[in-house]
Amino acid sequence: MNIFNQLKQDIIQAGQKISTDHSVLALTNIEIPKDPLNGDLSTNIAMIIAAKEGINPREVAIKFKELMSNIPYIAHLEIAGPGFINFTIKADRWHNCIQQILSDDEEFISIKISEGEKVNIEFVSANPTGPLHIGHARGAVYGDALARLLDKCGYKVTKEYYVNDAGSQIDILIQTAILRYKQALTGEEILIPTGLYPGEYLIPVGIKLAEEFGDKLLTLADNECNNIVKQFVITAMLAIIANDLHALKVEHDIFFSEQSLHDNNLIDTTVNSLRKTGLVYEGTIPAPKGKIDPNWQERTQALFKSTMFGDDQDRPLQKSDGSWSYFAADLAYAKDKIQRGFNNLIYILGADHSGYVARIKATIQAVGEGKIKHDIKICQLVNFVENGIPVKMSKRKGSFTTVKDVIEEVDVDIIRFIMLTRKNDAILDFDLAKVKEQSKENPVFYVQYAHVRIVSILANGAEHTPQAYEKFINKQFDLSLLASEEEIGLIKLLASWPKILEGAAKHFEPHRIAFYLLNVAARFHALWNLGKENNDYRFVIESDIELTATRLALAKAIQKIIVNGLEIIGIQPMDKM
Repeated sequence: MNIFNQLKQDIIQAGQKISTDHSVLALTNIEIPKDPLNGDLSTNIAMIIAAKEGINPREVAIKFKELMSNIPYIAHLEIAGPGFINFTIKADRWHNCIQQILSDDEEFISIKISEGEKVNIEFVSANPTGPLHIGHARGAVYGDALARLLDKCGYKVTKEYYVNDAGSQIDILIQTAILRYKQALTGEEILIPTGLYPGEYLIPVGIKLAEEFGDKLLTLADNECNNIVKQFVITAMLAIIANDLHALKVEHDIFFSEQSLHDNNLIDTTVNSLRKTGLVYEGTIPAPKGKIDPNWQERTQALFKSTMFGDDQDRPLQKSDGSWSYFAADLAYAKDKIQRGFNNLIYILGADHSGYVARIKATIQAVGEGKIKHDIKICQLVNFVENGIPVKMSKRKGSFTTVKDVIEEVDVDIIRFIMLTRKNDAILDFDLAKVKEQSKENPVFYVQYAHVRIVSILANGAEHTPQAYEKFINKQFDLSLLASEEEIGLIKLLASWPKILEGAAKHFEPHRIAFYLLNVAARFHALWNLGKENNDYRFVIESDIELTATRLALAKAIQKIIVNGLEIIGIQPMDKM
């Protein structure tokens, strides 16, 4: 059992003798104090109980101290401030964490927050009208890392991409593809009118249309031609998108078609169901705020009562031509996810979709009858800079930087790590000069170099101290020899892995893993550098077989934690540079 769970269990056991309300004990939380002078671990459970029962928190804390002072692994227990309880843990309990790591203790390496709860994470979901740009890449990396994180913590995760293959943007795509098709047939350059997609990525699609159909499409009725081109171009665009995602090491489990909601009458069914519950009515909505649309006119239409669920206005379900609105499709899509057995829905949106949060929440609460867990995360913008100066990287016509452009400049593992060096809702500056440096200023290099150094330490131990290496392999080492302040500090950091993992998963924040890896790498490099100045700190000391075997065990434990963290981020650890 990891130290956090063990201490929590012992606090709850003591608390049952203090509080008659045992449910409050479930709120027990163990934290690592920012100031090491306040001990190794801390809890505010005494203040929680005191607030619940209307008594003095320090008196509650004193009772905890009396009940817990004789627990074998607690070296010291102190009451601080209004009622915090600070614990100092004995060194041998910290050393035990190394054994747990080396034995791949499942409770330590992969904690179980859930026992197979089905989670649907929808992310990227870019319109199939062109290649992915770098903003999509951030959402892709965040969504994929979150899926890996939740999977490691016991959830059954499905990664889903919602294909917006219905609506006006597809009509524009079809028109543009037909122009590129005509260009391929005639060999003449065609000017793409304003409002269509100007990017050169549709030129190969036009060529393939010409190769597949010759001039046949020109002889068909517009409707028949458009239907053929639609299927062809969407398939081609999704192949481009899938390749971009694959290059980022992102693989979705499901690509769900919006058009299928229309074709299978799922929107009609969902709206009719909501109408029966009184959530759909005939009414009018106010004119759009901001710039006046000369084509807008007030009309009576079917509206969904999304204001009942916290949205700022009720939402129209049909367009002026009678076809279903995007919002109506969103209702049906949420309903479909729930019917597929998902009771936890996570949506990851780009910065330009932050205004959709309230309406998405309204759809889930309505069709899920308030029983479905849900969360909507926003991925903010990515700014490319080089030595602090903004950089425009686009090599193609169009107004965006594609994922392919960036991967040509920067290794994909670097991209993935950098995308997680800031919280998802904070703007990220991607410094092209910094990520190419082989220094501690480059966070990816800094973590990978720690792994490379450990590989070297283990190889060095096997070559120069085979007797010590054999003891290490056979687990015949004495962890009490790890007694320096620097070693104990690093071991305590390794021991916090389950706490980091749990916090990252519960708050959907995989960036915490990246920060933790940087911290581990920094502590390790600092310890390694001490060995350059003082032989007593070296990992491999040929004259001391016992100590070398033990430090090889420490090095291996550090390596295992780094590998586990990089696995969540989706990065392959390097053995040499």
